[in-house]
Amino acid sequence: MSIAKNLAALRAQVPEGVQIVAVSKFHPVEALREAYDAGQRVFGENRVQELLVKAGQLPDDVQWHMIGHLQTNKVRALVPRVTMIESVDSLRLLQLIGREACSVRKEVDVLLQLHVAQEETKTGFSVEELLATLVTGEIEAVKGVRIRGLMAMASNTDDAAQVEREFQTVADTFTTIREEFYPDTEVFNVLSMGMSHDWPLAVRHGATHIRVGSSIFGNREY
Repeated sequence: MSIAKNLAALRAQVPEGVQIVAVSKFHPVEALREAYDAGQRVFGENRVQELLVKAGQLPDDVQWHMIGHLQTNKVRALVPRVTMIESVDSLRLLQLIGREACSVRKEVDVLLQLHVAQEETKTGFSVEELLATLVTGEIEAVKGVRIRGLMAMASNTDDAAQVEREFQTVADTFTTIREEFYPDTEVFNVLSMGMSHDWPLAVRHGATHIRVGSSIFGNREY
């Protein structure tokens, strides 16, 4: 199937109001253009350099989401071009993003990455760490960023019950944070979780954004 047909099939399944972030890492600009021509405007990249190169070749109305681990030495280059950074996995990184955003007089939308998966290779705040950091007020004190919500990845496993438990943990944490720390704002309203293989479970547990790559673009070109 073509990318346009893949997107149409996916949109037919995804509930209204759920944002599809097309994960375009390792795919050529021509593939992104085909998705763009089919109406896709939100793309997710894992690497800063790849995002910047592709951003220079696609129209300005594309919204670029950084979804991979962000190294601190790449923040300065990324901030002017990115729409949202979904992978903020430490207070130090958040503070650096804020400083760079302020230096270019921009406010960057960010998601706090929660680590609920069993794999140690995945990064992010633990539930306890994130809640404790929010209590101190250090996150709210960062200027130049808007805390829009949470991002998480479930374990890479065929155990659907485990994946469901992890998504439920993220959803519960999202609700707790919104009620306790952002009760008077509509800004904290993004829950990004779910990929090509598990997005229906994620949506069932309240995901507002799903990050889908192979179901749109096919297998990656490494």
